[in-house]
Amino acid sequence: MLAIGEFSRLTHLSVKTLRRYHEAGLLVPAAVDRATGYRSYDASQIPTAQVIHRLRELDVPLADVRRIIESTDAGSRAALVSDHLARLEAELDRTRAAVVSLRRLLDPDPVPLRVELRAVPEVTVAAIEADVDSDAMGAWYAGALAELEAAVDVRMGPAGGVYDNVLFEEGRGHVMLHVPTPDPPRRGRVHPVTLPPVELAVATHVGPHDDADVTYGELGSWVVANALAVSGPVRETYLVTPTEDPDPSAWRTEIGWPIFRMS
Repeated sequence: MLAIGEFSRLTHLSVKTLRRYHEAGLLVPAAVDRATGYRSYDASQIPTAQVIHRLRELDVPLADVRRIIESTDAGSRAALVSDHLARLEAELDRTRAAVVSLRRLLDPDPVPLRVELRAVPEVTVAAIEADVDSDAMGAWYAGALAELEAAVDVRMGPAGGVYDNVLFEEGRGHVMLHVPTPDPPRRGRVHPVTLPPVELAVATHVGPHDDADVTYGELGSWVVANALAVSGPVRETYLVTPTEDPDPSAWRTEIGWPIFRMS
């Protein structure tokens, strides 16, 4: 039997942490002296303690740690760990995107944004539209794009999106994802929509959409200084998407800000 101090040195878990794990029922000592309350551990508990240590280093919640160490099925344990690692990887991606955005925002010599004025004619497209919460946009976009691609036989260009201003202002609004095609079908949520002609100030956002707000801000500033903005919805065109290239640095999104040209 190992005293709690010895067990602490062997597992690199502090005495305070071991006591907390005992109280939580996560790592119960092999024996507890009724008179003194001293905790003793068996050497066979060392691997379990080390597993707990590694899981907590990965910020696995205590409830999930308990399920992992109590599970007798290797597949279930692996699935629990894999789910948490996927969440960590997603959080790491968000952190990296935030760092890139901050560096871009704090750059004392930013690269000037290239803006193109473009007259977009009326066009009929295959579309899916709905009222969506901004927090749910990623999942809605992925599902709608997959459904459009399955329904459209001939594409005449990249997919695009139309986003009502209220989505940005209130966090929920009408959105439309569309694909240009000569004969838009009616299938499931897919139906034909005629987009009206519009004048746009267009800039290209490079990289994942998490930091598209930086390009939005730069484009909006350009419009304020050089054109007359109108209240129509913002349009996006997805030149390079995750389905075409898994590397986020390769993704390209055109952002079109509705304007009224004064000359």
